[in-house]
Amino acid sequence: MFNSYVPTFWPVVAIVFFALMIWSVAWEGLALWKAAQQGDKYWFIALLVINTVGILEILYIYVFSKKKEQSGM
Repeated sequence: MFNSYVPTFWPVVAIVFFALMIWSVAWEGLALWKAAQQGDKYWFIALLVINTVGILEILYIYVFSKKKEQSGM
């Protein structure tokens, strides 16, 4: 019974995995670029080390880096 699900199950897993990988790399690259341009060393290191599938990166881009831009630093 289990063997009948294996051929249809793994292609879906592979597609989801590669889609998440592309999503994560794209957001991480954008967030790392922004952190480097703003000179945020600690954010750069945190974004580089912690993998949250884009969640932390999106928060940095749209929340935390905006606070720094508005404060004029």
